[in-house]
Amino acid sequence: MGESTSENGRISAAEFHRAPGVSDWRVTGTGPQAVFTATSLARAAALVPAVVEAAERAGILPDVDVRPEGVVVRVPYRDPDGIPATAPDFAASVSRTAAELSLTPDPTRAQSVGLYVAQHSQADVRPFFTAVLGYEELGDTDAVDPLRCGPQLAFNPISGDSPGRGRTHLDVFVPADQARARVDAALAAGGRLADDSHAPAWWSLASPDNHGVDVASWTDTDG
Repeated sequence: MGESTSENGRISAAEFHRAPGVSDWRVTGTGPQAVFTATSLARAAALVPAVVEAAERAGILPDVDVRPEGVVVRVPYRDPDGIPATAPDFAASVSRTAAELSLTPDPTRAQSVGLYVAQHSQADVRPFFTAVLGYEELGDTDAVDPLRCGPQLAFNPISGDSPGRGRTHLDVFVPADQARARVDAALAAGGRLADDSHAPAWWSLASPDNHGVDVASWTDTDG
């Protein structure tokens, strides 16, 4: 590929996007993914054998979500260290087969949703959430559904808040080239811009009744 890799065989989002043949793919908060639209369940499922074959060649463990409307292929983060260096080759192979099957890529539908649990600095709520949801710990601060069906959780301490109050908001990770449109759509739907000081990495929005949602694109350009 000609890409630089780290010592642990991982690459950054930027390195992934620079690889040839991956224009259908976007890196979200849970790793690279591509969405290919289809007109039937059978047409969507036709991509699965090629995904399996490419995964075995590349040593990748992908997630495949097959629906009548299309198929979503993801290279999930199975550890906190980044994207496998073989992921671009896997992605390019899947895209070639999708094109042969006339499955249309739709990067606007690529996204991942996470819950950001802000906890008082003296509290540790991750054990509670992993127990009640049947999740597993990931790294030092996150928790994940073992089958990666539910949203990933991130636990981060806050200071200066009441110890008896918890705060939780949604993180919506979208491709960098889709983030502004998603923000504009949310504002047009009655949302409020709470903070754009970190844009274009992320925008903090509030719903009409003041629930928090961050629209983030930084994972798609990192490194």
